[in-house]
Amino acid sequence: MSTLSVPAGTAPATTSTTAKKPVAKSGKRRLPLLPALIFVIAVTQIPFLLTLFYSFQSWNLVRPGSQHFVGFRNYVDVFTDSTFLGALLNTVVLTVVCVFVSLLLGLGLAILLDRKFAGRGFVRTLLITPFLILPAAGALLWKTTMFDPTFGLLHFVFNTDVDWLSQFPLAAVMAQIVWQWTPFMMLLTLAGLQSQSKEVLEAASVDGANRWRTFYSITLPHLSRFLQLATLLGAIYIVNSFDAIFLMTQGGPGTASTNLPFYIYQRAFEGFDIGQSSAMGVIVVILTMIVATFALRLMFRAFSVDGGTK
Repeated sequence: MSTLSVPAGTAPATTSTTAKKPVAKSGKRRLPLLPALIFVIAVTQIPFLLTLFYSFQSWNLVRPGSQHFVGFRNYVDVFTDSTFLGALLNTVVLTVVCVFVSLLLGLGLAILLDRKFAGRGFVRTLLITPFLILPAAGALLWKTTMFDPTFGLLHFVFNTDVDWLSQFPLAAVMAQIVWQWTPFMMLLTLAGLQSQSKEVLEAASVDGANRWRTFYSITLPHLSRFLQLATLLGAIYIVNSFDAIFLMTQGGPGTASTNLPFYIYQRAFEGFDIGQSSAMGVIVVILTMIVATFALRLMFRAFSVDGGTK
């Protein structure tokens, strides 16, 4: 019997054709996302590239025609600026304290809301409300109704004429930010608590573990991913806080409550120094990216470990 010979190269051609089909299909599926990608690039990456370009220029809007290339001199001037270093320290203190305190308060409120009691839905709605208020409105609310030395609530509660915004400016700003961000931490932590297996908790109760032992050995490790996510998102947003400082203290007295976003605003829109303010903005972006990358790696490692154990 004679056998039909297959011409050389036919099989590889068929294989390459079938391999190209999934690539073409995936390209067609991603094509509708192209306008969104172009929009994101236009509103984020192009302004950042322009900021990076201006950071190497000496340009003050008060002096027309003063724009010229200076290399890294703006960055050198920024790191030798004592006001910038003070604003950097205030930013670190503000971020760490606000994230830590709001995370602890959110964890405590989430544990309370995880229990069944009458009116739990109404209480949950009330506790979420501060996060739904605009930051500018929340800052004005605290400035006028809480910290006013004559008509504020703290004046009536403590019967004192202390000007909180002048004597404790950074602490007053941190109190408002903690009030604003505690509901966010509470929601993430509550989602973690409600995703916990009830059978595991019942087994721990049967084995004789008390509530503290159950929380420390079972609940807290389960919440680690949610707490890391809350810390990461909270830090990214709080480090860029501007509304509270601008509306409550104006960075004062002096520079006592000035953080990096507010100081960049001052240099750009009050000092009209485009070069140095752009250099400060680039430095803030780089520092934020370093911290966020490190935190994301830790968080993804925790997710991968938990996924592998399951």
